[in-house]
Amino acid sequence: MSKYIAFDFDGTLVDSQDIAISVVNQLANKHDFKPIEREDIEHLKGLSVFDRCKFLNVPVYKLPFWAPEFYRIYKKSIKNLLFFDGISNLLKELGAMDYNLAIISSNSETIIRDFLKNNQIDNIDQIFCSSNLFGKDKVIKKFLKRNKLKSSELIYVGDESRDVIACKKVGVEVIWVSWGYDSMDTIQEESPDYIAKEPKEILEIVKSL
Repeated sequence: MSKYIAFDFDGTLVDSQDIAISVVNQLANKHDFKPIEREDIEHLKGLSVFDRCKFLNVPVYKLPFWAPEFYRIYKKSIKNLLFFDGISNLLKELGAMDYNLAIISSNSETIIRDFLKNNQIDNIDQIFCSSNLFGKDKVIKKFLKRNKLKSSELIYVGDESRDVIACKKVGVEVIWVSWGYDSMDTIQEESPDYIAKEPKEILEIVKSL
């Protein structure tokens, strides 16, 4: 039986799309790359991170250098950040069961902790963060080692293909959620272990294991 359920943050627990687009467009003006238009959103959801960067004319190698600036601007909008409908209740229900909950994200730990405090969520045991968009498998591996867990003792919940790819690298089962940043077409070729189309389905999947 899994001992931990770990969640991605943006696009999985919280609806940060409008904030992210606003921040990206501010950076676009400063660093001279293509801003995101409303009509681009569905198209971008069907692209990989690399192809999104290509579409927006963003040099991939510059992402780590721009990450601190991105989250500094993002933090100013944290008051507008909201859980997706049903997520707050899901976390409370899972916390009432025999599961430890964690967040493993590429967002800022400070932002995540401030958001959880503002929303009175106190049953998240651990938060692991890395600004490396392509190194989540290393963060998951670090989480397993720190908690002396086998891969089979963790379930990860995420919304992007890179979440699924990272989990498969370390042998962790993954639940992909359909309400985040990646489209169903994008994710199908990565074959997540489970798919949830609404938060209550996460609880059903967990109970079935």
